[in-house]
Amino acid sequence: MSPAICPNTPERGSALIVTLIMLVLLTVILGSAFSLSSTNGKSVANTQSRDEVVAAANAAIEQIVSSPFTNAPQAETIGVDINNDGINDYSVNVAQPTCVSASSVTPASLPLSSLSLPAAFSVSGQTYYDTVWDIDAQVQDPASGAAANVHQGVRVLLDQTQYQLVCP
Repeated sequence: MSPAICPNTPERGSALIVTLIMLVLLTVILGSAFSLSSTNGKSVANTQSRDEVVAAANAAIEQIVSSPFTNAPQAETIGVDINNDGINDYSVNVAQPTCVSASSVTPASLPLSSLSLPAAFSVSGQTYYDTVWDIDAQVQDPASGAAANVHQGVRVLLDQTQYQLVCP
């Protein structure tokens, strides 16, 4: 009789042991894969939360820049609706815009980017000021805890009266 057919052969239980070892190894590999995918999911969620608060801060800064903020610079809180559902998702605290530098210019020396200035800037002989402003926006997401502090520099051309009022 051959050893493979004989029911009392000691090799008969080795297939069961090898199968159990393979099953344990497969379980460990699947557990590791699940843990790794869970960690990656958390990382992606954190990155998305961070990107959303930065986008909210940038949206608030754009709103400030598109307003006549140099007329009376002041701190304000701006609500931002990131997902356009009609409900403000973030409250952005914008510090008072600060005039950080200024240089006097005449209409003839204005850069080409200023050629389409309003009529108020076309009077020759007046002094104008090429000013640089710092706008600082801070936002925090109460749900995720993500926070951002965004600074934006903005160049604004002011006439002499505006300059004397808002830029020391």
